[in-house]
Amino acid sequence: MQVSKWGDSLAVRLPKALVEKMGLKAGDELAIVDVVERTLVVQKEDRRKAALERLASLNWTLPPDYKFDRDEANER
Repeated sequence: MQVSKWGDSLAVRLPKALVEKMGLKAGDELAIVDVVERTLVVQKEDRRKAALERLASLNWTLPPDYKFDRDEANER
């Protein structure tokens, strides 16, 4: 892969075979977890799943009469 300039950063394009093998799509996040002899070891992050697991571990219960209001939640 070739390293390219992208604004003030550097970027690489991932080969299609690698993208398919890792099940990547636009917007996914990757974490570089190690560098071994100039080889990057990456891990696909699933921040949404991790956040939901953290919330579930809190064992919160909502009041029985609670009703979610999407419009109210999105008010600014």
